Amino acid sequence: MNSDFKPKSGKGKKLSSVLGLTLDGSRLDGVVLKRVNGALQSLQNFSVVLTLDPLTAAPELVGQEIRNHLDSAGVRERNCIVGVPLKWVLTAQTELPPLPEADAASLLQMEAEKNFHADITTLQIGESRAPLAADKQFVLLAGIPNSHLATLEKVLAAAKLKPVSFGLGISALQFCGDKKSDGVLALVIGESSLGLQITTGGGVAALRGLEGAVENEAGRRTLHTEVIARETRVTLGQLPAELRAKVKRIRIFGPRELAQQLADEMELKFEPMGLAVELATAYAADEFGATLPVGATISPAFSLAANLLAERKPAFEFLPPKPSLLEQFTKKYSSGRLRTTGAIAAGVALIVIGFFLYQQVQLWRLRSQWAQIEKKVGQLENIQSNIRQYRPWYGGNYKHLAILRQLSLAFPEDGAVTAKNITIRDGNTVTCAGTARDNSSLLAVEANLSKIQGVSAVHREQSRGNKPPIQFVFSFKFNNGGAE
Repeated sequence: MNSDFKPKSGKGKKLSSVLGLTLDGSRLDGVVLKRVNGALQSLQNFSVVLTLDPLTAAPELVGQEIRNHLDSAGVRERNCIVGVPLKWVLTAQTELPPLPEADAASLLQMEAEKNFHADITTLQIGESRAPLAADKQFVLLAGIPNSHLATLEKVLAAAKLKPVSFGLGISALQFCGDKKSDGVLALVIGESSLGLQITTGGGVAALRGLEGAVENEAGRRTLHTEVIARETRVTLGQLPAELRAKVKRIRIFGPRELAQQLADEMELKFEPMGLAVELATAYAADEFGATLPVGATISPAFSLAANLLAERKPAFEFLPPKPSLLEQFTKKYSSGRLRTTGAIAAGVALIVIGFFLYQQVQLWRLRSQWAQIEKKVGQLENIQSNIRQYRPWYGGNYKHLAILRQLSLAFPEDGAVTAKNITIRDGNTVTCAGTARDNSSLLAVEANLSKIQGVSAVHREQSRGNKPPIQFVFSFKFNNGGAE
């Protein structure tokens, strides 16, 4: 995946700092990261438990609660990237034959309509692809209800935050866009559930939230390892055989004690199947292409923020696109008491006039710029014309000279063999005619030619005379190109 993803603030400026937030059950984790001269600096970290449910409580009240926590932690950053709960995500899997992109998009829309148990117009859908044999692709479709995302946007607005991306914490922890993530099954221990993701071929092939795998009683979490192992086998079994064969590692993220417990269980179950199990305890030094803060702790919030500042395109983007001014105007005035012909006509006329004025300003600006560079452009066009005219006379390939040089090196210096006529046909077929003092000298020349790199098919076509001088004609092919 990376990486033309360049997150920007509302003013179009490239982000240098961001607040990473993850919502897991009632727990809200956050970290503020800033990128300075190729290094990431952690400014604030916090982890709190919300008393209000972001989906069911009034957005203004939830936003105010989050704002209070941010103020207590000293957070002033407004731009944020949010890791939405994995339990919000609906998934579907399909295979995509080789098709033009326009046809592929239509086919994926049909597959989404068939596989999602909801109207796809009510979902914000992302996709991730992994290559299969015969130029086919395995596609994972992931969708989140628009109502959930709209409520989350209202909560963030009430908290005086501006979202620049909605992603998944597990996909940020185990990024799919590098070779190190190929064939990895990631398990992330959450507050009340466990996330499962399989990455291969630069894409996400499987994504699940196991709700019954973690039990949280009075703040103490208990893992149901048998459930996790069973659901892991089921998920692997749902993949095509060629993708399943590529999965070689299981990486476990989470609190050390619980992660170690799960790792021990998974080793017993899956190492006999050829899957290595490892604990993710620290970030690699080159994880995000920048120097990391000392002692940086692995967390979904940190990974989301760091990936964003590193301009790494997320596996899934769920932030709804913002409508244009025209779309907003149409939506506002297309119904209700204000839906009148006069209002629409006035709005359209205003938009047309605005576009016309904008066009005139752009034309005036471009003409002004052209007046400044017109003379230099004329000079450059003249130089370009001369280059095109004289380029054939200044080629850097001296193939014929290279042939003559190699041929001269093959001849003896004492004049025992001399060339009288040399013919080069088709740039690489050489015929040489001349005289030799004796047959052994001529054979030595032919042997020397055969040793030269690029010379092949040395063949004596003619040889006359038993007494000196012997007249000869031989040919060879030269395929070594010329010198630059």
